[in-house]
Amino acid sequence: MEGAPADGRWVGESVDGRQWTAQPSSPRPSRVADRRRSRHGGVSAIIAVGENLEVECRKRGTEDDLRRATGAMTGADLGIEDLEAQRVPLTGFCYRMLGSAADSDDAVQETLVRAYRNLASFDPARGRLTTWLYRIAGNVCIDMLRGARRRALAIDMGPAARDGELGTPLPADRFVEPMPDSRLFGVTDPAERVVGRETVRLAFLAALQRLSARQRAALVLRDVMAFSAQETAEVLGTSVASVNSALQRARAALAADPPGPADVLDPENAAQRNLLDRYVAAFEAHDVAGLARLLREDAMSSMPPFAWWLSGASRITAVMAASDACAGDRLVPTAINGSPGFGQYRPGPDGELRPFALILLELRGGRVAHIVTFLGTAGRFAEFGLPERAPR
Repeated sequence: MEGAPADGRWVGESVDGRQWTAQPSSPRPSRVADRRRSRHGGVSAIIAVGENLEVECRKRGTEDDLRRATGAMTGADLGIEDLEAQRVPLTGFCYRMLGSAADSDDAVQETLVRAYRNLASFDPARGRLTTWLYRIAGNVCIDMLRGARRRALAIDMGPAARDGELGTPLPADRFVEPMPDSRLFGVTDPAERVVGRETVRLAFLAALQRLSARQRAALVLRDVMAFSAQETAEVLGTSVASVNSALQRARAALAADPPGPADVLDPENAAQRNLLDRYVAAFEAHDVAGLARLLREDAMSSMPPFAWWLSGASRITAVMAASDACAGDRLVPTAINGSPGFGQYRPGPDGELRPFALILLELRGGRVAHIVTFLGTAGRFAEFGLPERAPR
C-alpha cells in the first residue's frame, strides 16, 4: 500500500510485488512557462475563449455581460469574476505548454494574480481581454520552461523491458503528468470536446515537449485554440511573419515524428463502453487470458515514475500472469487526458479499498493500445472525482 511520507517520497508496491520509493521532483524555478503546443494537421475547431464568451453572453442578454464579451468594458470595469471565468481555458493552455498539472496550476494562478494587479492598465481598444491574459500566461510559462527538464513518456526513454523488474524510479518531473478532463474542458459541444481531447493526449503532449517554447506556443494558439496569426503575434510579442515561421517549423517537426493515433474517450460510443466494461471485469477478476483478448498485438504498458515499459500483448500478459500484486484491486472509472481512465484501489490491512494508482487506457481500433499506470498518484484521486474509498 502506498503512502506519502513527510519527506515527500512515495512508497508503493510494483507490478512484481516489490516495494519501491519514488523521489520527489527536483526544485523548479519560481517562474516558468511557454506555450507552444498545437496539433499537426490543423486542429482548429476549438473556438477562441473570447468568442465563446460573447456567444454565451448574447444568449443571456445582460448589458454588463455584453460589454464584457464585446470588449466595451475597461480595465476599471472588470473584476475577479471576469478573470476567474478564464481559468479553465487558461489551464488547458498552460498544461499543453508545460505537461505538468501542478506547474500549470501555478502558472494559471500567477497569471490571474498578475492580471488582477494590472487590471487598470488593460485597454480594450488595444485588444481582447483573452489576448491580454494569454500574453501574461505565455510569459509565465516561458519563464517556467527556462532550465526545466523536457517531460516525456516512458516509451521515449529507452528500449522496452523484457520482464517485470521495474528498476529505479525517476524524479516526477521527467514525465508528462496526468490531468483530469474536468479541469481542461469548459465547452459542452461534443464535437469541440472531442477536438480538445485529441490535443491533451499523452502522446500529443510528449510530442509538444520536443518543440521549442515559441514553436509550442504558436502551435497551441493557432491550431488548437484557433487564434488568428495577428492575435498570436500579439500574445507572443512578435510579428505575424515570426509566428508563421514558428508554426511552420512546429508542424514540420510533428509531421516528422507524429504522436501515435488513438481513439479519444467517447461516452456515447457503445462499443467503447463495452470494451471498457470487459477490461474492468477481467482486471478485477485477475483474468489474464481475458485481458489478453482486449489488447492489440502491439500494445504497450508503462508505469511512471519508472522508465520501464513493455511492448507486445504476449509480454504484457506474461508479466501480469507472473504476479498477483493486483489481486483484489478494484477500478473506478474517470476521464484522464481525453482518454478512458480509472482509479485503482487496493485493499489495506483493514480490508478497505484505498487509492493506489491512476490508470489511463489508450484505445485504437476497438482494443487497448497502451496501459499507463501512474504510480504515486493516490493523493490526487479527489482531482479526478474519485472517492476516498471504493465500494466492494
